[in-house]
Amino acid sequence: MSLFDHKLSELHELLHKKEVSVTDLVDESYKRIDEVEDKVKAFLTLDEENARNKAKEMDAKLGTDESKGLLFGMPIGIKDNIVTKGLRTTCASKILENFNPIYDATVINKLHSADTITIGKLNMDEFAMGSSTENSGFQKTSNPWNLDTVPGGSSGGSAASVAAGEVPFSLGSDTGGSIRQPAAFTGTVGLKPTYGRVSRFGLVAFASSLDQIGPITRNVEDNAYLLQAIAGLDPNDSTSANVEVPNYAAALTGDVKGLKIAVPKEYLGEGVGEEARQAVLASLKVLEGMGATWEEVSLPHSKFGVSTYYLLASSEASANLARFDGVRYGYRTPNAENLLDLYKKTRAEGFGDEVKRRIMLGTFALSSGYYDAYYKKAQQARTLIKKDFEDVFAKYDVIIGPTTPTPAFKIGEKIDDPLTMYANDILTIPVNLAGVPGISVPCGFSSAGLPLGLQIIGKHFDESTIYRVAHAFEQATDFHTKKPQL
Repeated sequence: MSLFDHKLSELHELLHKKEVSVTDLVDESYKRIDEVEDKVKAFLTLDEENARNKAKEMDAKLGTDESKGLLFGMPIGIKDNIVTKGLRTTCASKILENFNPIYDATVINKLHSADTITIGKLNMDEFAMGSSTENSGFQKTSNPWNLDTVPGGSSGGSAASVAAGEVPFSLGSDTGGSIRQPAAFTGTVGLKPTYGRVSRFGLVAFASSLDQIGPITRNVEDNAYLLQAIAGLDPNDSTSANVEVPNYAAALTGDVKGLKIAVPKEYLGEGVGEEARQAVLASLKVLEGMGATWEEVSLPHSKFGVSTYYLLASSEASANLARFDGVRYGYRTPNAENLLDLYKKTRAEGFGDEVKRRIMLGTFALSSGYYDAYYKKAQQARTLIKKDFEDVFAKYDVIIGPTTPTPAFKIGEKIDDPLTMYANDILTIPVNLAGVPGISVPCGFSSAGLPLGLQIIGKHFDESTIYRVAHAFEQATDFHTKKPQL
């Protein structure tokens, strides 16, 4: 049995009884990485020397007041678009191949305050643009459940590292499903918090009105503890919300009696695979048996979600990625003859195909003569999508549906068909457009033995109710206890 099969609270207890040391936890992580990383390929950069030195320092503090925090000494993996001082941060792009940040993201500072230990930086789709981690500029990550399938994206490395037992938990980022979709594909628990709940300061921007950092863990309880550590107001982020952070662990009561669940017919309709549909219906029966009730509702504008998202996200990306010009930091072409040539060649050589595709789409949507027809219209559609959620939440506590239409697909199967790949996020995108929180928890397996995810969506800043439902469901089932046999 791996140490990481224990919950966070159990590991904390083992540390304080001195049955294990922080060094043991770090050893466990790097030992597992040595065993499986050549197959999984979740990490881009390891920080082994610093991690081991920090573990020794922490072992000396065990048993003192300084070691009382629940995350004390816990190893964690960080998605490679979250900046880490002195530790290479590439966004899985050649354009940032040798970028060493001079400051830490706010979430990293919060993790340092909680005394976690960073094991390394995790692979992703370049600049978080993708749903399969095949768009990385360095390597393709595999799904630990079946190495021929994708782990999802863009936080594929974050999810795969947790599923493979390389780290007990990780941080990812979610712009249109990039935490929840890989969590569903890898049988892990992934939360996209409410927009503004977690600071984006130090997250390399893709689409600033949609991006949100969140935790990927093995179980719901650990997820709640990790969100607790990273949530809260940040003066460095003007979009960070001044809303009190409740005690999320206190919400894990196991009681869902009287809870009203909405199930959008659009989330179980055309395009959603039968296995995903049946897993959700079976999950609803479990919650019904615990005293919750559910009704079918409609989110009529969700059908515009994918096109709205790709116009808005690409428009924001075209503005955000303009900073990568070969002048201040990152890759610079050696072949430029003048300034314009420098911009063109740096970006042509540094960015991958998917990033170029989205920059071009976004620049087109924002250009004179097309702005009203595309960008403005997409913003109007976004308002309608948000209103759909508000209408449903006026009567119901949570919305439930599948996280993804299908289980993980084969590596290489959709990479040459961008539109099919984009449609893969059809169930997760509306959550980002509305800014509400959503979690994916394991809810079954396909006939091929691949995990399926249940998505639970809540009201703005009501992560507590999502956690309560997810935890109650998890306690009544055993899907979260299953592990891939690598």
